[in-house]
Amino acid sequence: MEAEARIRQLREELNRHNHNYYVLNSPEISDKEFDMLMKQLEKLEDEHPEFADPLSPTRRVGSDLSKGFEHVAHERPMLSLANTYSIGEVDEWFERVRKGLGGEDFEITGEMKYDGTSISITYENGRLVRAVTRGDGLHGDDVTANVKTIRSIPLVLQPGDWPDRFEIRGEILMPWKVFEQLNKEREYNEEPLFANPRNAASGTLKTQDPREVARRNLDAIFYYLLSDDLPADNHFDNMEAARRWGFKVSGEMKILHSEEDVNEYIAYWDEARKTLPVATDGLVFKVNSLRQQLNLGFTAKSPRWAVAFKFNPENACTKLRFVSFETGRMGTVTPVANLEPVQLSGTIVKRASLHNADIMRELDIHEHDWLYVEKGGEIIPKITGVDKDRREPGAQVVQFVSHCPVCGTPLVKNEGDAAWFCPNKYGCRPQITGRIEHFCARRMMNIDGIGEETAELLYDRNLVKTPADLYDLTKEQLSILERFGDKSAERILKGLDDSRSVPFERVIYALSISNVGETTAKRLAKSVVSMDRMRSMSVEQLQSIPDVGPVVAQCIYDFLRDPVNVDTIDRLASAGIQMQVSEDSIQPAGNALEGKSIVISGTFARHSRDEYKEIIERNGGKNVGSISKKTSFVLAGENMGPAKLEKCQALGIPIIDESEFLKIISQE
Repeated sequence: MEAEARIRQLREELNRHNHNYYVLNSPEISDKEFDMLMKQLEKLEDEHPEFADPLSPTRRVGSDLSKGFEHVAHERPMLSLANTYSIGEVDEWFERVRKGLGGEDFEITGEMKYDGTSISITYENGRLVRAVTRGDGLHGDDVTANVKTIRSIPLVLQPGDWPDRFEIRGEILMPWKVFEQLNKEREYNEEPLFANPRNAASGTLKTQDPREVARRNLDAIFYYLLSDDLPADNHFDNMEAARRWGFKVSGEMKILHSEEDVNEYIAYWDEARKTLPVATDGLVFKVNSLRQQLNLGFTAKSPRWAVAFKFNPENACTKLRFVSFETGRMGTVTPVANLEPVQLSGTIVKRASLHNADIMRELDIHEHDWLYVEKGGEIIPKITGVDKDRREPGAQVVQFVSHCPVCGTPLVKNEGDAAWFCPNKYGCRPQITGRIEHFCARRMMNIDGIGEETAELLYDRNLVKTPADLYDLTKEQLSILERFGDKSAERILKGLDDSRSVPFERVIYALSISNVGETTAKRLAKSVVSMDRMRSMSVEQLQSIPDVGPVVAQCIYDFLRDPVNVDTIDRLASAGIQMQVSEDSIQPAGNALEGKSIVISGTFARHSRDEYKEIIERNGGKNVGSISKKTSFVLAGENMGPAKLEKCQALGIPIIDESEFLKIISQE
């Protein structure tokens, strides 16, 4: 019974981690920790076949299938590779290959294992026809429209000896420089940061708007060619042919002849990879001969002729210069380790958050300690430990501050919380300027020209203390400020004027109500309809709104009864800011689609898919996800899935394009 309980526990844990990784893009453990848990489960299942389960995590590969894209079957399964974490394990694989080939000579190709999102692209007659994500290995998402925006992927091949039809597999990547810039934008707009370039590339590839995909400058490197008519009988020469046809193929690929060659390749790239412009998390070794690959075959999950070697997460030991304490927009005080600069995962690390007083205490950090810093592909570096052998004699423990480092107010902490915060919300400079900057950001009121520096400048000149003060600004006041002129002043005033039409849900988000993010703000706006209604609601009434629990409800209730906030909201309303959901979004636009069930497929130029769903509902129609005899018609954009097209033809379902649809609802 003990084995059965452990097997059940491991399955539940692995399923949860699979969901975090592939669906939420928010892993809680490292790849290595995940693989170790998987190996434990595989071992127990081998020892206890009586507890076999066809739905065990060991019987499947992870999936990145998502809603909103056409699901397509792979012509050839995209299996995962077996992972190794030591040179010894790679040597064992090498010996298994030798035995599997009966002592026959063989070559190995060594390649970088790029840390992105896998893609399979099919070409016919030298032209790109379809791009599909790995998905669950058997089916993937059709992302052709998005892949066409990636400039390093050829749409039409260079003249050459390419087969009439072939599949090429590779990795969609986000270079470090692009990744860092994207996260800077997201941080500015107070959006969740991407954890690493892999998640950023995956999230971008699943974006419904190809224009946004194009803006993010993804890259692609290809690593395997499949066809019934390949140009060569070995992997290396096939990839060299692909390079000639116009594909980006790794220049680090190398033919290796012995275990010693393999070990030297690992030792070299363990260090040299840190200089590459894209993220890597290991190496891949493949038997070069396609005939020998065929002879070696596959296990249920992976090819026997290939193996992945995973690097340990990058880490370094560097000296602590000092710990600073920083007060944020919501008053939370965060300790930050300021370090001697060190390079990790393609970036120079100078600072790392210590999060809160409890973590500082656990790490036992003293002045000028040598700290272990780890990134492992993550954008946010973390302190993992202290080299106590290098501690200076007499060094003092770094203590968490008792007062706000900016305004000097004694810090407080709510019961059950780890964070200390400054309660002086209306007299503490970084809290005030942070709220002003947040109010003006793109996803809130979108007031062009007011970022962090300008918010601080306006505060320092005693012009803006609350968001409502922004609407009292004049051109004369702005144009005399440092680095300002007439054009800068006019740009800000225009942004302020334009912000009067920003919808109510974004106004709620812009107000900096504690624990109210973008999604909750949308739910609130839809439920309460107006600011007056929200102000009149009790905690219990607020709590009945979807996504609003007791803590959030209390935060909203308290915020709306604070005298400073009451005055700010009243003044914003007087300035013309939207304090209720617009009539257009409440009232139906018409009944042109009344009684019709409509399926949306493909990508569009005039509106996003979500916007079309809203238009359908406001015109009396019903959005449905799949085609049936009851479907009235399909609204089809570019790249409509072939399966849906076939089903429409079989059932006689009308297909209309974007222009025709807009005529039906009289928008054209």
